[in-house]
Amino acid sequence: MNPSQLVKMVNDISNFFVSEEDENEAIAGVSGHITRFWDPRMRKEIIEYLMNDGGEGLSTLSRAAIAVLEKPRA
Repeated sequence: MNPSQLVKMVNDISNFFVSEEDENEAIAGVSGHITRFWDPRMRKEIIEYLMNDGGEGLSTLSRAAIAVLEKPRA
């Protein structure tokens, strides 16, 4: 998928959660949505876009949520 489409999608999700008073809840909301509803290939692409290509166009909240996705689970 085109990275610009993924950026738009994750930023749209972030715009929904940005009104959360607790930043950690907002990050969890975005990362949780991506985990539940995005195809694993899309998740991999957006993580690689941030980590390898700098993540141009991603909002601060989107970057934080993707960084959470990038961390391996215990």
